[in-house]
Amino acid sequence: MRHPDAPAPGELLGAHYGQCFGCGDEQPHGLHLQARAGEGVTITAEFTVQAAHQGAPGLAHGGVLATALDEALGSLNWLLRTIAVTGRLETDFVRPVPVDTVLYLEAEVTAVAGRKIYCTATGRIGGPEGPVAVRADALFIEVKVDHFIDHGREEEIQAAMSDPDQVRRARAFEVNP
Repeated sequence: MRHPDAPAPGELLGAHYGQCFGCGDEQPHGLHLQARAGEGVTITAEFTVQAAHQGAPGLAHGGVLATALDEALGSLNWLLRTIAVTGRLETDFVRPVPVDTVLYLEAEVTAVAGRKIYCTATGRIGGPEGPVAVRADALFIEVKVDHFIDHGREEEIQAAMSDPDQVRRARAFEVNP
């Protein structure tokens, strides 16, 4: 179920971390994926495939497309007010995605069981009604913020904890701040 304090439908979710390759504004070659809260436990997102995202000449790299799906699916956790990491990501590549294409993504939570969050996403070419190019099913696992402190590099952890915006975003997920 959508958390009562989740962003309202239509609200831009913003980056969870400025250096994130998927959504961060501080990554020059990142996806700069923009996600918006949808109805229920859904989000919509989009990103434009850039020349830096190529695999084959003029086409998006499959890993970049998988990253876009993973980022969209991970954005669902904002609606649950849960910190979670990808446990499994199964991706189907249906058709090639050319450079300069805007990929429209839709993702939704399909089930929650304990710490497990099951979700699905599709990526369409040319608009929300366009042909499906990629799709994914994923399992996310809820973790505590200590997961990142214990496993991240010390300098990035310290920089993030010194950033008031990053601290505010992290505290938004605390049950009893």
